[in-house]
Amino acid sequence: PPNLLPTKLSHPSNDLRSSQLQKMHSFSFSTAIIAGPNHHTSGLSPPSLRFCGLRRATLRFSRAGRSEPRRGSLSSKLHFKKLSASLSDNGSAAKAFDYDLVIIGAGVGGHGAALHAVEKVHKLLIDSTGVNSVSVSSGLKTAIIEGDVIGGTCVNRGCVPSKALLAVSGRMRELQNEHHLKALGLQVSAAGYDRQGVADHANNLALKIRNNLTNSMKAIGVDILIGVGTILGPQKVKYGKVGASDNVITAKNIIIATGSVPFIPRGIEVDGKTVITSDHALKLEVVPDWVAIVGSGYIGLEFSDVYTALGSEVTFIEALDQLMPGFDPEISKLAQRILINPRKIDYHTGVFATKITPAENGKPVTIELIDAKTKEPKDTLEVDAALIATGRAPFTKGLGLENINVATKRGFIPVDERMRVIDAEGNLVPHLYCIGDANGKMMLAHAASAQGISVVEQVSGKDHVLNHLSIPAACFTHPEISMVGLTEPQAKEKAEKHGFEISIAKTSFKANTKALAENEGEGLAKLIYRPDNGEILGVHIFGMHAADLIHEASNAIALGTRVQDIKYVVHAHPTLSEVLDELFKSAKVSLLSSYGYCASQQHFDYYISFQ
Repeated sequence: PPNLLPTKLSHPSNDLRSSQLQKMHSFSFSTAIIAGPNHHTSGLSPPSLRFCGLRRATLRFSRAGRSEPRRGSLSSKLHFKKLSASLSDNGSAAKAFDYDLVIIGAGVGGHGAALHAVEKVHKLLIDSTGVNSVSVSSGLKTAIIEGDVIGGTCVNRGCVPSKALLAVSGRMRELQNEHHLKALGLQVSAAGYDRQGVADHANNLALKIRNNLTNSMKAIGVDILIGVGTILGPQKVKYGKVGASDNVITAKNIIIATGSVPFIPRGIEVDGKTVITSDHALKLEVVPDWVAIVGSGYIGLEFSDVYTALGSEVTFIEALDQLMPGFDPEISKLAQRILINPRKIDYHTGVFATKITPAENGKPVTIELIDAKTKEPKDTLEVDAALIATGRAPFTKGLGLENINVATKRGFIPVDERMRVIDAEGNLVPHLYCIGDANGKMMLAHAASAQGISVVEQVSGKDHVLNHLSIPAACFTHPEISMVGLTEPQAKEKAEKHGFEISIAKTSFKANTKALAENEGEGLAKLIYRPDNGEILGVHIFGMHAADLIHEASNAIALGTRVQDIKYVVHAHPTLSEVLDELFKSAKVSLLSSYGYCASQQHFDYYISFQ
C-alpha cells in the first residue's frame, strides 16, 4: 500500500519509481513482515488445495490463477509502525536480562545458533539502484561461552583435520594405483610423503577454520565469553576460568551446546602415544607399522583409509558380528569388498577388547579379546599402536544441571522434539534448550547446527521442528559412503508396524559416463521408498563423491518431495548427479500416486494448474 512506503520515496523525483516498486514489492512486504491472523483481506477466498510436500503458507492462489499476497499482509499503517518500532532496537536484550540468548559451547552447533540469532534480518529492497533502500532487523543480543577453543571437536579434533588427512590419503591412493593410472595413460614415479608436512596440513586447516569461525562471530557482534559455563538457575549462568572469579549473566533463553568427548571403554588404558583416541591420531605424531582399530564405524573406517594409504597394516576389532554395523547392510557388504578386503586390513568381529595395555620398555601394545556373547577368552594381539574408535560420550559434567533439577541419561541431556530440556520430573525447563552431541539425538556436527537454528527460530516466535530423518551423514573414505533416512531393515520394521509396503531401486556407478571417464565405476546408489505414494524413506550411496551426491535426496526428504515428482528434474550431462537421476527414474510408483495422492490426508488430491 502506498501509505506504507518510506517517506523518502514520496519525493516528486521518485514518483514513477515509487509506483513501480509498490507493485513489484507488494508480495515481498507480505512475506517479510506478515500481520497476525486477525488481519484479513476481504474478498479473497482461495480454493482449498493441498500440495504434497509443499508448505501451503508459501503461496495462495486466486480463482483467476494469479498469485496473491497472503491474507493479513500489512492491513493497517498502525500495525506497520508498531512492527517497525519493535525492530528498531535490534541488538539490545530484553530489559530484565543481559542477553536475549546465551549459548554454552562454541562448537559448530553453538556457532550456527549464534550466527542465526544475530543475523535474523528482514531486508526490504525499495530501490533497485541502491540509492533508496530500507532494511530492518530483529537480531537477538547473543553471547557464547567457551571454556576450551572456538570450533569445538569438529573444527579442532574431528571433522576438519580428519578431512585434511583424508585428502592426503586420497591423493596417495591415486598415485599408488598403477593399474588405474595406466588405464588413464599416466606414468608417475613412486609416491612418498612427509609425515610432518601432512600433520601440518591438518593443523593449519583447523587453525584457519577456527579463526574463520571466531572472526565471523565477532564481525556480527556476538559476545564471546571465555570460561567454563555453569547454569546457576532459571535464566542465569556463570562463567569464568579456573582459579579466577566468576561472572554471572542472565539470559531470556539458554542453549547448551557442549558437545562430546571420545568414549573409552573400561579396561583400556590410553597413554596418548601408543594407545590413542581420534584426538591424538589427528596430530599424526607417528605412522605405526601395525595399528589395531577398536570399532568399525565412521571414525574407524576413515582412519583405516588414512593409515593404509600411508603404509600401515590395520586390524579391526568389532564387538558386533559384522563390520560397519551402522550402515545399510547391502552398502556395508559392498564397502567391505572395496575398502577392506583388497587392503592390508584384517579383522576380528564378535569380540570385545577387555584390556589394552600401552607399549612400554620395548614391549608392544597388548590387546586381550573375549567372545562378545560367551565372554570366553578369544585371543591376544600384540601391535605397535591401538586406536580407540568406539564412539563418543556427551560432555555434560559441571554444567550445574542439578540446579534446575535435570538428570542426564547415560550422560545425555533429555530433550523433546523441539530441543527443550526435560527435568527429572518429566517437565519442560522453561527457556532452556540443548543441541548437538549433548542430547544424543544425532551426533553429527551439521545436525547440531541445524538443531541450533531450529531453536533460534522458536525463541524468535516461530515454531519449528527439525526432521532428523532428512539429515544426511557421510563417511569420507575412498570411495565415500553417504546416507539419509532409514536403512532397509529399519524401513521394513516401520512398514510392518504401520501396515505399508516398501520397494527398493538401485543404480550402479558403472552406468555413469562421468564415473567411467574417471575410471571410478565401483559404486552403488540405493533408494528405499513407498510404492503406494512415492515417499522417500532412505537413500544410500557408495561411490565417488557420494558425500556430495546425497544432498539431492536429503533435500527431497526435507521438503516432502515424492519420487513421482523428483524423477522429472533435469540433471546436467555428463555428471555424477545422473546416478541419482537414474535412481529416481527407476522407481516404480503406483499410478494413483502420480495424480497427487497424499498419505497424510488419507484421500486423493489432484494437482490443478492455473493459467
